[in-house]
Amino acid sequence: MTHDSRLKTKDLQTRCSWATSDPLYIKYHDEEWGKPVYDDKILFEFLLLEGAQAGLSWITILKRRENYRKAFVNFEVGKVAAFDNQDVERLLNDPGIIRNKLKVNGAITNARLFIEIQKEFGSFSSYIWGFISAGKPIENNIETMSDVPARTELSDAISKDMKKRGFKFFGTTICYAFMQATGMVNDHLLNCCAR
Repeated sequence: MTHDSRLKTKDLQTRCSWATSDPLYIKYHDEEWGKPVYDDKILFEFLLLEGAQAGLSWITILKRRENYRKAFVNFEVGKVAAFDNQDVERLLNDPGIIRNKLKVNGAITNARLFIEIQKEFGSFSSYIWGFISAGKPIENNIETMSDVPARTELSDAISKDMKKRGFKFFGTTICYAFMQATGMVNDHLLNCCAR
């Protein structure tokens, strides 16, 4: 089978219904969503992006991801934590990101708290994966997208703990989306080609 025919076969395979015909969405679905992430830098990226997404569609943020990468210095948590009022003004004038003052300030606050968790637990990964037994992804048996929850008792618990620590824009629904994005939970359809 040639490379081209493999691509065509894959394109004909079943995907989760939210992965529309947008190539960016398909690439994200096939290569990232539901894949376990243990790297703190990538976990911070998703924490920042999921917070920005609050109240918006994920594709809105996904299309701005590279702009966020530039605006937030390649998601270097230490640099973001050091942002000052001048940086906030710069971000609020950046048309490539969502220019919401609460979300921008929340991202900076979350970066500082992320570092506190790293100090306490050795890594953010140890902290966040510590909520799951054996630190292994939860494999859900999803037959239809209507079976996917918006939140769970686990996302409630993680969100509650993070809010207690002062994190912003990390309610239980955003937490569950973060868990899906970072592969803490696998909500791909049972017949999905990316499962």
